[in-house]
Amino acid sequence: MSRTALGWGVALFAGIATFLFAIDALKPIRHRDASAEIRVALPLFVQVAMAGGDRFLAADMASVRALVTETVKMQPDEYKILGRVQADASWLNPAHEDNYYIAAAILPWNGEVDAAQTVLRRASKARFFDYQPAFFYAFNLAHFKGDLLAASEWLREAALKLPDDDERLVMQNFAARWLDRSQDLDLAIRVVEAMAKQAKRKDFRAYLMQRAQRLRDLSTLRRAASEFRARTGAPPQRLAQLVEARLLDRLPVDPFGFGFGFGLDAAGEPILLNSEKR
Repeated sequence: MSRTALGWGVALFAGIATFLFAIDALKPIRHRDASAEIRVALPLFVQVAMAGGDRFLAADMASVRALVTETVKMQPDEYKILGRVQADASWLNPAHEDNYYIAAAILPWNGEVDAAQTVLRRASKARFFDYQPAFFYAFNLAHFKGDLLAASEWLREAALKLPDDDERLVMQNFAARWLDRSQDLDLAIRVVEAMAKQAKRKDFRAYLMQRAQRLRDLSTLRRAASEFRARTGAPPQRLAQLVEARLLDRLPVDPFGFGFGFGLDAAGEPILLNSEKR
């Protein structure tokens, strides 16, 4: 064995021994609250300067701050700072994968939806090959913002980035179903019909057209229910009342074959039902 190789071997062994000794020595030490790492959001130029002018290194440093933070013990104002730190990291390096994962997992559930959306929107643009930022962005729009039309649009954008055709169809299906819950039915109908025209598979195109028909029938029912309310001063208790009041010739037949494809919510507003009543 050469003297150089022997020297490297001794150095490696010493390093491993030192590392193991340090771990054992640190075990009894009480760790400080990791949230201290997130007490302040430095200006961007300071972060870049501290990283020696390397904006990508600065983004890594900001993401590490988010990673080591013990979020379960954080206060609301500290979550705001965390949102600022992660939004800054996404400006420095919008394609940073760890940063958008952490933002999606933590920020929106702790009141920082807008900060999370900033990170995810930038990541979606920078990571044009990755469906997940657009998917998380869509979910936050639907779950936290209640904007189902915009959520459906972002979900369809996410679907286009999926490599598997079947997975793409599943996600496009969810995008269409979210539109069922939209209050702007006319726009929802146009969106679903546009999706049908762009669909490459005939069976999926036919499926989307059925969804569009359901939305058109729902729109008809809602107009009739609104007229019923205006005439009687009360919402309908049964859909059949719309026919009895001669506002409709007949109730629509669900194109998916559900015997009770339409119903009324507690306020008497027509809604879609996605299963057979028992």
